[in-house]
Amino acid sequence: MLKITLEYIPLDPNVSFLMIKQTEVGQRPEYLSFFYTHVYTSIFVLFTGFLAILRKDFGWKSFHRNMGKIYIFLILILAAPSGIYMGFFANGGILSKISFVILGILWWFSTFRAYQLARQKKFTQHKQWMWRSFAFTFSAITLRMWKVIIVYLFHPNPMDVYQIIAWLGWIPNILLIEYLITKKHL
Repeated sequence: MLKITLEYIPLDPNVSFLMIKQTEVGQRPEYLSFFYTHVYTSIFVLFTGFLAILRKDFGWKSFHRNMGKIYIFLILILAAPSGIYMGFFANGGILSKISFVILGILWWFSTFRAYQLARQKKFTQHKQWMWRSFAFTFSAITLRMWKVIIVYLFHPNPMDVYQIIAWLGWIPNILLIEYLITKKHL
């Protein structure tokens, strides 16, 4: 993910993924701002979310709480809203767009719910909602994993790949987390 993020430094609308988004780049001046916000925050969201879920303090008393605050702030204010916006312009047609918008909304909501529960000191429920939030966060990785597998095995049309990975990127993640919560493993 860091390598993907670094592709977009310095700012250049003619690099990597943006090469296939030239319609949006040319016709929607705000698109690049949302795109860069989403891409640049993603690496920090993944990192802080992972550290918060570890629940280790690393010798710093408030480490978990501080990582959680950064994670929640980045998602609620920057990453999820920019992801929702980008979802409306996703490749792969209406099915991909629906999936990415739903993903963004669920990501925002699960993170907000986790935040509310922490504020109410309902830590068991907070933990479960944070796992849900991280399942959506982790879709950034599983989406790319599925893309590699599907392209390697089946060689489909690129737009068909988007329709498939738009859903595979997050649905198996959340189903696994729901299973683990139901079985009282989380």
